[in-house]
Amino acid sequence: MVKKSQTPVKKTWIKEILRFQGSVIPGVLERSLFCGAFGFLISCLHFWQLPVSEPMLGGVIPSIVLGLLLVFRTNTAYERFWEGRKLWGSTVNTVRNLAWKIWVAVDEVEASDRERKIAALRLLPAFAIAKKLYLRYEPASEELKPWVSPAQYSNLQNIQNMPLEISRLLGKYLQQEYKRGLLTNYQLTSIHTLMNNLMDNVGGCERILKTPIPPAYVIHLNQLLLIYCLILPFHFVKDLGWWTGVFVALVSFALFGIEEIGVEIENPFGYDHNDLPLDKICQTIQNNIEEFIAFQVTQDQDNIEKQINFSYSNPDI
Repeated sequence: MVKKSQTPVKKTWIKEILRFQGSVIPGVLERSLFCGAFGFLISCLHFWQLPVSEPMLGGVIPSIVLGLLLVFRTNTAYERFWEGRKLWGSTVNTVRNLAWKIWVAVDEVEASDRERKIAALRLLPAFAIAKKLYLRYEPASEELKPWVSPAQYSNLQNIQNMPLEISRLLGKYLQQEYKRGLLTNYQLTSIHTLMNNLMDNVGGCERILKTPIPPAYVIHLNQLLLIYCLILPFHFVKDLGWWTGVFVALVSFALFGIEEIGVEIENPFGYDHNDLPLDKICQTIQNNIEEFIAFQVTQDQDNIEKQINFSYSNPDI
């Protein structure tokens, strides 16, 4: 039993080590090879007995300073990534709460009220899709078509802030039902609070998207990384000889890789492998709403059939 449980772990571990897609190798390979080639050049100069071995250069940029800068860089980027994930998680939960509130709170007095309510609920997945497209600077796509009417889809194609427009459409529906007396003032306020949460989530994502890490900090860190990697051969060539280039390439790969991770995750709303799985999150919302509508409709039909059967079995009531 123990051997069977350990085998898949070992295979997964090896597979992850050899994984190229989603890693930082494409972003740092060129820089690492350049530093390694420079280290090989210093090895050649040392072999020709030129005075290139300078151990004192090792203290020009203290490793602890560079390490603190890299840690701050990656922590800042990860905070942006995690904040984006929390905002999208809040969107998922708020959409579910809104679906339940609207279905329970809005009364149905006419035959068309059920269709209007379902159309309003279908705006919730449309909101999530519109938010995703908005954060990617993309126009209305075919993905929106199943969730909105043709007129609404045509209107969304000409609007930049699609989540705000869908929020307006949903608010218009709620206001109409309130004027018809199908919603109380308290219920309307409660639903509006959830809708405000949705727009707050959009605003939080906009803050991440449109507030990049200051360029001066990024430029200075990259300059220090390059200087540090180019100084390494002078410091170690006496001890490593022809292995200096390999050593410098590996150290450069590690340092540039850490910096590249920060670049990969600082904007988590794109299509990269290290970005948030927005397509899956939106698909989850779509599945939730479809299942919710189908279940509620089926349950209401079952209740109606039970009432009819009960009335037939008790004609005196």
